[in-house]
Amino acid sequence: MFIGRKDELKVLEDTYKKPGFQMTVIYGRRRIGKSRLIAEFIKDKKSSYYMASQSSLEDNVKRWSEQYVTDMMPDMEGISFADLDSFFNFIGNNCKKEKIIIALDEIPYIAEADSSFMSKFQAAIDNVFSTKNIYLIICGSAISFMEKEILSEKSPLFGRRTNQIFLKPFDYIESALFTPKYSFEEKAIVYGVTGGVAKYLQLFDDKFSLDENLINNFFSPSGYLYEEPMNLLMQEFRTVNTYNSVIENCAKGANKVNEIAEKSHISTATLTYTLKNLMTVGIISKIEPMTEKNNRKKTSYEIVDGLYRFWYTFIPSARAAIEMNKGDVYYKKNVKNKLHFFMGGIFEEMCRRYILREGLNGNLNCFVTNVGKWWGNDNFHTPTDIDVVGVDEGAKKAVIGECKFKNESIDRDVYEALMNRKGLINSKYEEVQYFLFALKGFSKWVKENADQDKVCLLTLKDIYK
Repeated sequence: MFIGRKDELKVLEDTYKKPGFQMTVIYGRRRIGKSRLIAEFIKDKKSSYYMASQSSLEDNVKRWSEQYVTDMMPDMEGISFADLDSFFNFIGNNCKKEKIIIALDEIPYIAEADSSFMSKFQAAIDNVFSTKNIYLIICGSAISFMEKEILSEKSPLFGRRTNQIFLKPFDYIESALFTPKYSFEEKAIVYGVTGGVAKYLQLFDDKFSLDENLINNFFSPSGYLYEEPMNLLMQEFRTVNTYNSVIENCAKGANKVNEIAEKSHISTATLTYTLKNLMTVGIISKIEPMTEKNNRKKTSYEIVDGLYRFWYTFIPSARAAIEMNKGDVYYKKNVKNKLHFFMGGIFEEMCRRYILREGLNGNLNCFVTNVGKWWGNDNFHTPTDIDVVGVDEGAKKAVIGECKFKNESIDRDVYEALMNRKGLINSKYEEVQYFLFALKGFSKWVKENADQDKVCLLTLKDIYK
Protein backbone atom coordinates (compact mmCIF):
# COMPACT_ATOMS: atom_id res chain seq x y z
CA MET A 1 0.00 0.00 0.00
CA PHE A 2 1.26 3.45 -0.94
CA ILE A 3 1.23 5.81 2.05
CA GLY A 4 1.32 9.61 2.11
CA ARG A 5 3.03 11.93 -0.39
CA LYS A 6 -0.25 13.59 -1.39
CA ASP A 7 1.38 16.98 -1.95
CA GLU A 8 4.16 15.52 -4.09
CA LEU A 9 1.71 13.47 -6.17
CA LYS A 10 -0.36 16.61 -6.76
CA VAL A 11 2.71 18.45 -8.06
CA LEU A 12 3.41 15.59 -10.46
CA GLU A 13 -0.21 15.33 -11.59
CA ASP A 14 -0.56 19.08 -12.15
CA THR A 15 2.68 19.17 -14.11
CA TYR A 16 1.64 16.15 -16.17
CA LYS A 17 -1.58 17.90 -17.21
CA LYS A 18 0.28 20.87 -18.66
CA PRO A 19 0.65 20.70 -22.47
CA GLY A 20 4.01 20.33 -24.15
CA PHE A 21 7.38 19.48 -22.67
CA GLN A 22 7.66 19.52 -18.89
CA MET A 23 10.46 18.45 -16.59
CA THR A 24 10.52 17.66 -12.86
CA VAL A 25 13.63 16.99 -10.81
CA ILE A 26 13.15 14.71 -7.80
CA TYR A 27 15.94 14.31 -5.27
CA GLY A 28 16.44 13.27 -1.67
CA ARG A 29 18.45 10.91 0.53
CA ARG A 30 18.56 7.18 -0.12
CA ARG A 31 15.63 5.02 1.06
CA ILE A 32 13.36 8.06 1.26
CA GLY A 33 10.89 6.72 -1.31
CA LYS A 34 11.72 8.57 -4.54
CA SER A 35 11.46 5.53 -6.81
CA ARG A 36 8.26 4.41 -5.08
CA LEU A 37 6.76 7.87 -5.61
CA ILE A 38 7.57 7.75 -9.30
CA ALA A 39 6.16 4.22 -9.62
CA GLU A 40 2.92 5.29 -7.94
CA PHE A 41 2.57 8.30 -10.20
CA ILE A 42 3.21 6.57 -13.54
CA LYS A 43 1.36 3.30 -12.85
CA ASP A 44 -1.69 4.13 -14.98
CA LYS A 45 0.02 6.32 -17.56
CA LYS A 46 1.91 5.89 -20.81
CA SER A 47 5.39 5.85 -19.42
CA SER A 48 8.88 4.39 -19.37
CA TYR A 49 10.98 4.10 -16.26
CA TYR A 50 14.70 3.33 -16.15
CA MET A 51 17.04 3.20 -13.18
CA ALA A 52 20.63 3.89 -14.20
CA SER A 53 23.31 1.45 -13.10
CA GLN A 54 26.88 2.04 -11.97
CA SER A 55 28.35 0.92 -15.26
CA SER A 56 29.56 2.49 -18.50
CA LEU A 57 27.58 5.00 -20.56
CA GLU A 58 27.30 2.48 -23.38
CA ASP A 59 25.88 -0.18 -21.09
CA ASN A 60 23.35 2.28 -19.64
CA VAL A 61 22.28 3.47 -23.09
CA LYS A 62 21.73 -0.11 -24.23
CA ARG A 63 19.66 -0.99 -21.15
CA TRP A 64 17.76 2.29 -21.12
CA SER A 65 16.83 2.01 -24.81
CA GLU A 66 15.78 -1.62 -24.37
CA GLN A 67 13.56 -0.62 -21.44
CA TYR A 68 12.05 2.28 -23.37
CA VAL A 69 11.17 0.10 -26.36
CA THR A 70 9.70 -2.58 -24.09
CA ASP A 71 7.55 -0.01 -22.28
CA MET A 72 6.46 2.09 -25.25
CA MET A 73 6.64 -0.23 -28.25
CA PRO A 74 6.31 -3.82 -27.03
CA ASP A 75 5.85 -5.07 -30.61
CA MET A 76 9.42 -3.90 -31.32
CA GLU A 77 10.89 -5.53 -28.21
CA GLY A 78 14.54 -6.47 -28.59
CA ILE A 79 15.67 -3.26 -30.25
CA SER A 80 18.35 -1.26 -28.47
CA PHE A 81 20.84 1.53 -29.18
CA ALA A 82 24.53 1.86 -28.48
CA ASP A 83 24.66 5.58 -29.18
CA LEU A 84 22.96 8.15 -26.92
CA ASP A 85 22.16 10.66 -29.69
CA SER A 86 20.55 7.94 -31.82
CA PHE A 87 18.42 6.84 -28.89
CA PHE A 88 17.21 10.38 -28.16
CA ASN A 89 16.41 10.96 -31.84
CA PHE A 90 14.51 7.67 -31.91
CA ILE A 91 12.38 8.89 -29.00
CA GLY A 92 11.65 12.16 -30.80
CA ASN A 93 10.81 10.51 -34.10
CA ASN A 94 8.36 8.12 -32.49
CA CYS A 95 6.55 10.56 -30.18
CA LYS A 96 2.87 10.99 -30.99
CA LYS A 97 0.45 13.62 -29.72
CA GLU A 98 -0.27 11.56 -26.62
CA LYS A 99 1.56 12.70 -23.48
CA ILE A 100 4.30 10.28 -22.46
CA ILE A 101 6.43 10.13 -19.34
CA ILE A 102 10.14 9.35 -19.43
CA ALA A 103 11.59 8.76 -15.96
CA LEU A 104 15.34 8.45 -15.45
CA ASP A 105 16.18 7.37 -11.91
CA GLU A 106 19.64 7.74 -10.32
CA ILE A 107 20.90 10.09 -13.01
CA PRO A 108 24.20 10.61 -11.10
CA TYR A 109 25.27 7.06 -12.00
CA ILE A 110 25.01 7.63 -15.74
CA ALA A 111 26.31 11.20 -15.59
CA GLU A 112 29.40 10.18 -13.66
CA ALA A 113 30.09 7.33 -16.06
CA ASP A 114 30.81 9.76 -18.91
CA SER A 115 31.46 13.50 -18.72
CA SER A 116 29.74 14.06 -22.08
CA PHE A 117 26.35 12.80 -20.88
CA MET A 118 25.05 16.06 -19.40
CA SER A 119 25.80 18.13 -22.49
CA LYS A 120 24.23 15.48 -24.74
CA PHE A 121 21.20 15.32 -22.48
CA GLN A 122 20.89 19.11 -22.65
CA ALA A 123 21.06 19.01 -26.46
CA ALA A 124 18.35 16.33 -26.56
CA ILE A 125 16.07 18.40 -24.32
CA ASP A 126 16.61 21.57 -26.37
CA ASN A 127 16.47 20.05 -29.85
CA VAL A 128 14.24 16.98 -29.47
CA PHE A 129 12.17 16.79 -26.29
CA SER A 130 11.23 20.49 -26.02
CA THR A 131 8.97 20.29 -29.08
CA LYS A 132 7.24 17.08 -27.98
CA ASN A 133 4.49 16.27 -25.52
CA ILE A 134 6.97 14.67 -23.11
CA TYR A 135 7.03 14.78 -19.34
CA LEU A 136 10.61 14.13 -18.27
CA ILE A 137 11.28 13.12 -14.67
CA ILE A 138 14.87 12.87 -13.53
CA CYS A 139 15.75 11.61 -10.08
CA GLY A 140 18.80 11.13 -7.89
CA SER A 141 19.92 10.24 -4.37
CA ALA A 142 23.28 12.03 -4.36
CA ILE A 143 21.98 15.33 -3.00
CA SER A 144 25.17 17.31 -3.54
CA PHE A 145 25.35 16.12 -7.16
CA MET A 146 21.70 16.96 -7.80
CA GLU A 147 22.10 20.45 -6.37
CA LYS A 148 25.36 21.24 -8.17
CA GLU A 149 25.01 19.38 -11.48
CA ILE A 150 21.25 19.51 -12.06
CA LEU A 151 19.73 22.47 -10.19
CA SER A 152 22.50 25.08 -10.04
CA GLU A 153 23.08 27.87 -12.55
CA LYS A 154 26.27 26.10 -13.69
CA SER A 155 24.35 22.98 -14.72
CA PRO A 156 23.79 22.32 -18.44
CA LEU A 157 20.16 21.63 -17.50
CA PHE A 158 19.63 24.92 -15.68
CA GLY A 159 16.47 26.75 -16.73
CA ARG A 160 14.91 23.70 -18.34
CA ARG A 161 13.02 22.22 -15.42
CA THR A 162 9.40 23.08 -14.69
CA ASN A 163 9.79 22.37 -10.96
CA GLN A 164 11.63 20.26 -8.43
CA ILE A 165 10.70 18.08 -5.48
CA PHE A 166 13.11 17.68 -2.58
CA LEU A 167 11.66 14.56 -0.99
CA LYS A 168 12.02 14.64 2.79
CA PRO A 169 11.28 12.11 5.54
CA PHE A 170 7.71 11.65 6.73
CA ASP A 171 6.77 13.67 9.79
CA TYR A 172 5.51 11.91 12.92
CA ILE A 173 1.87 12.12 11.81
CA GLU A 174 2.49 10.45 8.44
CA SER A 175 4.93 7.92 9.95
CA ALA A 176 2.17 6.69 12.26
CA LEU A 177 0.22 5.45 9.21
CA PHE A 178 2.76 2.65 8.77
CA THR A 179 1.93 1.07 12.16
CA PRO A 180 -1.79 1.76 12.72
CA LYS A 181 -2.17 -0.96 15.40
CA TYR A 182 0.49 0.49 17.67
CA SER A 183 -0.18 2.82 20.61
CA PHE A 184 0.77 6.49 20.24
CA GLU A 185 3.85 5.86 22.37
CA GLU A 186 4.95 2.98 20.14
CA LYS A 187 4.27 5.01 16.99
CA ALA A 188 6.39 7.82 18.35
CA ILE A 189 9.29 5.45 19.07
CA VAL A 190 9.07 3.95 15.58
CA TYR A 191 9.24 7.46 14.16
CA GLY A 192 12.14 8.25 16.47
CA VAL A 193 14.34 5.31 15.45
CA THR A 194 13.56 5.50 11.71
CA GLY A 195 13.64 9.26 11.29
CA GLY A 196 10.51 8.99 9.16
CA VAL A 197 12.36 7.33 6.27
CA ALA A 198 9.91 5.31 4.18
CA LYS A 199 12.04 2.19 3.70
CA TYR A 200 12.76 1.88 7.42
CA LEU A 201 9.14 2.49 8.41
CA GLN A 202 8.10 -0.38 6.15
CA LEU A 203 10.32 -2.72 8.15
CA PHE A 204 8.16 -2.31 11.25
CA ASP A 205 5.29 -4.79 11.17
CA ASP A 206 2.67 -3.99 13.80
CA LYS A 207 1.61 -7.63 13.88
CA PHE A 208 4.69 -7.99 16.08
CA SER A 209 5.57 -6.12 19.25
CA LEU A 210 7.74 -3.02 19.16
CA ASP A 211 10.47 -4.92 21.04
CA GLU A 212 10.44 -7.71 18.45
CA ASN A 213 10.72 -5.24 15.58
CA LEU A 214 13.60 -3.36 17.19
CA ILE A 215 15.47 -6.59 17.94
CA ASN A 216 14.89 -8.06 14.48
CA ASN A 217 15.92 -4.92 12.61
CA PHE A 218 18.75 -3.54 14.76
CA PHE A 219 19.98 -6.20 17.18
CA SER A 220 20.28 -9.19 14.86
CA PRO A 221 23.29 -9.95 12.60
CA SER A 222 20.87 -10.29 9.68
CA GLY A 223 18.77 -7.26 10.62
CA TYR A 224 18.32 -4.77 7.78
CA LEU A 225 19.22 -1.79 9.95
CA TYR A 226 22.17 -3.43 11.72
CA GLU A 227 24.67 -2.38 9.02
CA GLU A 228 22.57 0.25 7.26
CA PRO A 229 24.21 3.48 8.51
CA MET A 230 27.72 2.27 7.63
CA ASN A 231 26.53 1.04 4.24
CA LEU A 232 25.04 4.44 3.50
CA LEU A 233 28.21 6.23 4.58
CA MET A 234 30.26 4.07 2.23
CA GLN A 235 27.90 4.89 -0.63
CA GLU A 236 28.03 8.62 0.05
CA PHE A 237 31.63 9.31 1.11
CA ARG A 238 35.15 8.12 0.42
CA THR A 239 36.78 8.74 3.80
CA VAL A 240 34.24 6.79 5.84
CA ASN A 241 36.41 6.64 8.95
CA THR A 242 36.39 10.42 9.35
CA TYR A 243 32.64 10.68 8.93
CA ASN A 244 32.06 7.76 11.28
CA SER A 245 34.26 9.35 13.95
CA VAL A 246 32.49 12.72 13.72
CA ILE A 247 29.02 11.17 14.00
CA GLU A 248 30.13 8.91 16.85
CA ASN A 249 31.50 11.82 18.88
CA CYS A 250 28.38 13.89 18.26
CA ALA A 251 26.34 10.94 19.54
CA LYS A 252 28.47 10.94 22.71
CA GLY A 253 27.65 14.58 23.39
CA ALA A 254 30.29 16.62 21.58
CA ASN A 255 28.51 19.44 19.77
CA LYS A 256 30.98 22.33 19.41
CA VAL A 257 33.43 22.55 16.51
CA ASN A 258 36.59 22.53 18.62
CA GLU A 259 35.30 19.72 20.83
CA ILE A 260 34.27 17.51 17.89
CA ALA A 261 37.56 18.15 16.07
CA GLU A 262 39.64 17.34 19.15
CA LYS A 263 37.81 14.11 19.94
CA SER A 264 37.79 13.04 16.27
CA HIS A 265 41.54 13.84 15.94
CA ILE A 266 41.06 16.00 12.85
CA SER A 267 41.70 19.65 12.01
CA THR A 268 38.91 22.20 12.20
CA ALA A 269 39.23 22.69 8.44
CA THR A 270 38.64 18.98 7.82
CA LEU A 271 35.77 19.02 10.29
CA THR A 272 34.15 22.01 8.59
CA TYR A 273 34.22 20.14 5.27
CA THR A 274 32.93 16.94 6.89
CA LEU A 275 30.10 18.71 8.72
CA LYS A 276 29.05 20.47 5.52
CA ASN A 277 28.68 17.12 3.75
CA LEU A 278 26.86 15.52 6.68
CA MET A 279 24.45 18.45 6.74
CA THR A 280 23.87 18.14 3.00
CA VAL A 281 22.66 14.55 3.38
CA GLY A 282 20.61 15.41 6.47
CA ILE A 283 22.51 13.43 9.10
CA ILE A 284 23.74 16.38 11.16
CA SER A 285 22.28 19.86 11.50
CA LYS A 286 23.66 23.19 12.64
CA ILE A 287 21.61 24.34 15.65
CA GLU A 288 21.32 27.93 16.86
CA PRO A 289 19.19 29.27 19.72
CA MET A 290 15.93 30.82 18.56
CA THR A 291 16.07 34.62 18.71
CA GLU A 292 19.88 34.47 18.74
CA LYS A 293 20.77 33.50 15.20
CA ASN A 294 24.41 33.79 14.12
CA ASN A 295 25.65 33.61 17.69
CA ARG A 296 28.82 31.61 17.05
CA LYS A 297 29.45 31.03 20.73
CA LYS A 298 26.16 29.18 21.05
CA THR A 299 26.18 27.36 17.68
CA SER A 300 26.17 23.58 18.04
CA TYR A 301 25.92 20.54 15.79
CA GLU A 302 23.55 17.65 16.47
CA ILE A 303 22.55 14.37 14.84
CA VAL A 304 19.07 15.01 13.48
CA ASP A 305 18.61 11.80 11.51
CA GLY A 306 16.66 9.41 13.75
CA LEU A 307 18.27 6.22 12.44
CA TYR A 308 21.81 7.54 12.94
CA ARG A 309 20.95 8.93 16.35
CA PHE A 310 19.58 5.58 17.54
CA TRP A 311 22.26 3.47 15.86
CA TYR A 312 25.22 5.46 17.19
CA THR A 313 23.66 5.62 20.65
CA PHE A 314 23.19 1.88 21.09
CA ILE A 315 24.73 -0.32 18.37
CA PRO A 316 28.53 0.24 18.66
CA SER A 317 28.60 -1.08 22.24
CA ALA A 318 26.22 -3.92 21.30
CA ARG A 319 28.20 -5.31 18.37
CA ALA A 320 29.86 -8.18 20.24
CA ALA A 321 26.56 -9.36 21.68
CA ILE A 322 24.82 -9.06 18.31
CA GLU A 323 27.52 -11.04 16.52
CA MET A 324 27.11 -13.75 19.17
CA ASN A 325 23.35 -13.80 18.46
CA LYS A 326 22.66 -12.33 21.88
CA GLY A 327 21.37 -9.02 20.61
CA ASP A 328 17.96 -9.69 22.11
CA VAL A 329 19.51 -10.08 25.55
CA TYR A 330 21.52 -6.89 25.13
CA TYR A 331 18.42 -4.98 24.02
CA LYS A 332 16.36 -6.10 27.01
CA LYS A 333 19.11 -5.26 29.52
CA ASN A 334 20.69 -2.13 28.06
CA VAL A 335 18.32 -0.50 25.56
CA LYS A 336 14.67 -0.99 26.44
CA ASN A 337 14.96 0.86 29.74
CA LYS A 338 16.66 3.79 27.99
CA LEU A 339 14.14 4.31 25.18
CA HIS A 340 12.31 7.08 26.99
CA PHE A 341 15.58 8.94 27.59
CA PHE A 342 16.53 8.49 23.93
CA MET A 343 13.12 9.80 22.87
CA GLY A 344 13.53 13.02 24.83
CA GLY A 345 15.04 14.99 21.95
CA ILE A 346 12.78 13.30 19.40
CA PHE A 347 9.71 14.27 21.41
CA GLU A 348 10.89 17.87 21.56
CA GLU A 349 11.20 17.90 17.77
CA MET A 350 7.69 16.44 17.44
CA CYS A 351 6.31 19.14 19.74
CA ARG A 352 8.04 21.87 17.76
CA ARG A 353 6.48 20.45 14.62
CA TYR A 354 3.07 20.51 16.33
CA ILE A 355 3.52 24.16 17.37
CA LEU A 356 4.51 25.20 13.85
CA ARG A 357 1.54 23.40 12.31
CA GLU A 358 -0.94 24.83 14.81
CA GLY A 359 0.58 28.28 14.48
CA LEU A 360 0.32 28.32 10.71
CA ASN A 361 -3.27 27.05 10.99
CA GLY A 362 -4.14 29.99 13.22
CA ASN A 363 -4.85 27.88 16.31
CA LEU A 364 -2.45 29.64 18.70
CA ASN A 365 -2.41 33.06 20.34
CA CYS A 366 -0.02 34.28 17.65
CA PHE A 367 0.88 33.40 14.05
CA VAL A 368 3.94 31.21 14.62
CA THR A 369 6.07 30.99 11.48
CA ASN A 370 9.32 29.64 12.90
CA VAL A 371 10.17 27.21 15.69
CA GLY A 372 13.27 26.01 17.46
CA LYS A 373 14.77 25.80 20.92
CA TRP A 374 16.72 28.18 23.12
CA TRP A 375 19.55 27.82 25.59
CA GLY A 376 21.54 30.19 27.73
CA ASN A 377 21.61 31.46 31.32
CA ASP A 378 18.59 32.16 33.48
CA ASN A 379 18.14 35.20 35.74
CA PHE A 380 20.52 33.62 38.27
CA HIS A 381 23.20 33.04 35.59
CA THR A 382 22.56 29.29 35.68
CA PRO A 383 22.66 27.40 32.34
CA THR A 384 19.16 26.47 31.22
CA ASP A 385 17.18 25.75 28.09
CA ILE A 386 13.69 26.01 26.60
CA ASP A 387 12.56 22.97 24.59
CA VAL A 388 10.09 24.75 22.32
CA VAL A 389 10.17 28.35 21.12
CA GLY A 390 7.78 29.49 18.42
CA VAL A 391 7.94 33.07 17.15
CA ASP A 392 5.63 35.40 15.25
CA GLU A 393 8.14 37.67 13.56
CA GLY A 394 5.51 40.09 12.29
CA ALA A 395 3.85 40.79 15.64
CA LYS A 396 7.00 40.11 17.70
CA LYS A 397 5.19 37.55 19.82
CA ALA A 398 6.28 34.12 21.02
CA VAL A 399 5.17 30.87 22.61
CA ILE A 400 7.40 28.65 24.74
CA GLY A 401 7.07 25.08 25.97
CA GLU A 402 8.57 22.23 27.96
CA CYS A 403 8.47 18.55 26.92
CA LYS A 404 8.74 15.37 29.02
CA PHE A 405 8.70 11.88 27.47
CA LYS A 406 8.42 10.01 30.76
CA ASN A 407 6.11 7.40 32.27
CA GLU A 408 5.04 9.81 34.97
CA SER A 409 2.73 12.78 35.23
CA ILE A 410 4.16 16.27 34.92
CA ASP A 411 4.06 17.82 38.37
CA ARG A 412 4.41 21.22 39.97
CA ASP A 413 8.19 21.43 39.62
CA VAL A 414 8.08 21.20 35.81
CA TYR A 415 5.23 23.70 35.61
CA GLU A 416 7.03 26.22 37.80
CA ALA A 417 10.28 25.71 35.90
CA LEU A 418 8.51 26.67 32.68
CA MET A 419 6.96 29.73 34.30
CA ASN A 420 10.39 30.76 35.61
CA ARG A 421 11.70 30.82 32.03
CA LYS A 422 9.52 33.83 31.22
CA GLY A 423 11.53 36.63 29.68
CA LEU A 424 14.67 34.60 28.95
CA ILE A 425 14.37 34.73 25.18
CA ASN A 426 14.97 38.02 23.37
CA SER A 427 12.99 40.76 25.11
CA LYS A 428 11.62 42.11 21.83
CA TYR A 429 9.22 39.13 21.76
CA GLU A 430 6.14 39.20 23.96
CA GLU A 431 5.43 35.71 25.33
CA VAL A 432 1.70 35.13 24.85
CA GLN A 433 1.27 31.38 25.43
CA TYR A 434 2.90 28.49 27.31
CA PHE A 435 2.83 24.75 26.62
CA LEU A 436 3.53 21.65 28.65
CA PHE A 437 3.85 18.46 26.61
CA ALA A 438 3.67 15.13 28.45
CA LEU A 439 3.86 11.51 27.41
CA LYS A 440 1.20 10.46 29.88
CA GLY A 441 -0.47 13.40 31.61
CA PHE A 442 -0.41 15.91 34.45
CA SER A 443 -0.71 15.86 38.21
CA LYS A 444 -3.80 17.14 40.01
CA TRP A 445 -1.87 20.20 41.17
CA VAL A 446 -0.92 21.19 37.61
CA LYS A 447 -4.46 20.72 36.34
CA GLU A 448 -5.88 22.85 39.13
CA ASN A 449 -3.29 25.64 39.09
CA ALA A 450 -2.36 26.08 35.42
CA ASP A 451 -3.50 29.41 33.96
CA GLN A 452 -6.20 28.18 31.58
CA ASP A 453 -5.99 31.32 29.40
CA LYS A 454 -2.28 31.09 28.65
CA VAL A 455 -1.07 27.59 29.55
CA CYS A 456 -1.91 24.56 27.37
CA LEU A 457 -1.52 21.04 28.77
CA LEU A 458 -1.04 18.49 25.99
CA THR A 459 -0.31 14.76 26.00
CA LEU A 460 1.29 12.68 23.27
CA LYS A 461 -2.19 11.67 22.12
CA ASP A 462 -3.14 15.35 21.69
CA ILE A 463 -0.33 16.15 19.26
CA TYR A 464 -1.36 13.24 17.03
CA LYS A 465 -4.80 14.80 16.45
